[in-house]
Amino acid sequence: MGFGIFELFKLVGALGFFIYGMKVMSDGIQKVAGSKMRSILSKMTSNRFLGVATGFMITALLQSSSATTVMIVSFVNAGLLTLVESIGVIMGANVGTTITAWLISLLGFKVKISAIALPIIAIGFPMMFSSKSSIKSWAEVLIGFALLFMGLDELKHAVPNLKENPEFLGFLASYADMGIFSTLLFIGVGTILTLVVQSSSAAMALTLVMCYEGYIPFELAAAMVLGENIGTTITANLAAMVGNVHAKRAARAHLIFNVFGVVWMLFAFQIFITNIDTYMINNMGLSPLNFDMENPVAIPLGLSIFHTTFNILNMLFLVGFVPLISRIVIKMQPSKGEMDEEFHLEHIGGGLMQTGELSVLEANKEVTKFGNITTRLFDMIPELLKETDIKKFNNLMARIRKYEDITDRMEVEIADYLAKASQVEISDSASVKVRSMISMINDMERIGDICYQLSITIERKREQKAYFTPELRTSLEEMISEVQKAMIIMNKNLNSSYSQVLITDADEAELAINKMRNKLRKKYLQNIEKGEGKIQTGMIYNNLIHSLEKVGDHVYNISEAITGK
Repeated sequence: MGFGIFELFKLVGALGFFIYGMKVMSDGIQKVAGSKMRSILSKMTSNRFLGVATGFMITALLQSSSATTVMIVSFVNAGLLTLVESIGVIMGANVGTTITAWLISLLGFKVKISAIALPIIAIGFPMMFSSKSSIKSWAEVLIGFALLFMGLDELKHAVPNLKENPEFLGFLASYADMGIFSTLLFIGVGTILTLVVQSSSAAMALTLVMCYEGYIPFELAAAMVLGENIGTTITANLAAMVGNVHAKRAARAHLIFNVFGVVWMLFAFQIFITNIDTYMINNMGLSPLNFDMENPVAIPLGLSIFHTTFNILNMLFLVGFVPLISRIVIKMQPSKGEMDEEFHLEHIGGGLMQTGELSVLEANKEVTKFGNITTRLFDMIPELLKETDIKKFNNLMARIRKYEDITDRMEVEIADYLAKASQVEISDSASVKVRSMISMINDMERIGDICYQLSITIERKREQKAYFTPELRTSLEEMISEVQKAMIIMNKNLNSSYSQVLITDADEAELAINKMRNKLRKKYLQNIEKGEGKIQTGMIYNNLIHSLEKVGDHVYNISEAITGK
């Protein structure tokens, strides 16, 4: 039987089956561990060596270095990890991804897991209908695990039979004896294969199957593995395209790390291959360099040893150079400046959305930034009130208008992102947090609107030459100061863990603002009764006091939303 278009579709379908199983299992694990992922990362990335261990552990669980690296890029994008911390985790992820090869080599070729795949699905299927999200997530893990090995079994059957297709082996053999050029060629094949399937684990599975069937010799399969190490970095770099400058740097660090590893391995390639062959002959009685149809498992095992040893050595060589790699990627990907980061959403982007839990964390960081921008906008009001130079006054007015426009846009974009995050399955606590954040961004946008109205009132005061007495000016400054104190409390609460925030400080600040408002209004009415001051000036003053009190109300609403009230 020849290898035609139908057989090609079967091969692609089997590969898709394998990747889908891996995705279902990986998504399930992320949902199970998603809410705990932040605390794990924060506790275990305090130094680069713990970061390496964290990356290894997470990738060993998720069975996908691409999933881990995209997740790490997302955490860097959200400001939950620094660049240096992320590089250590990515190094660990490279070692963790070798577990997939061992699973396939030890279980996929020796143990017929596909035979018990259906019973595993039988266990997981009823769990899918549970009302508890955690049980449903575990069901996805079980079903994904079963599908992954069913896909691997189909992949083994879909790869064309060597005896019936000798021309295929002849085609590969023609490129096998060209020395370093053959190695470079198959590194390129491995890179392209990983780019096409968007999964180094799937590319590794296909390489192992081709080795097992005797299609490609051990040396060329090892070269393909090196290429897959480069190809897997593309996924994170694609994800980082929609991220901020920090996410792009983390992705570039991954690329540098893996490319450097391949470069040094090229010089030691033949020695490395020979030593693995010698080790296996002496300890296992198997030789991956001399293919034996009676015992073909030698090649997948040898390839797993090569993959693991290479990644561990590469990590050990470079773990001491993490700060240097950090400096290199900062030069490669310079920041576009403060203005670029100040007026654009930094932490969220559609291309980076992974699990709902992670998306909520990223949105939370953006809401915190929104609070800082709102505070910066409000701080322009006392500046505007004191400004006497007409040119500086107009520039400040333009700045306030620009910031008000930013608050409008941020509310819409964050709300859209939160809506998308809510469409996937998230925990009850994350769901409550989403509702709180939607409430918060609405209040922040209203603060922006009120600040713009305050600037219009101050501009009208200037045009009408309405003069405030020193007493009125002092009163306004006191009211503004009370609102600024409330905003400091608001930002402190936004930067804290929501579950630990108490409303006490915000209550006191709100009472102080209301008390100040009542005192100033009473004083204003008394002055009106006595006929002191112009009515027009008094109305402008009263409007400013009323608007400042409204800002205080919205600031208090934000702290209420944080505490869940």
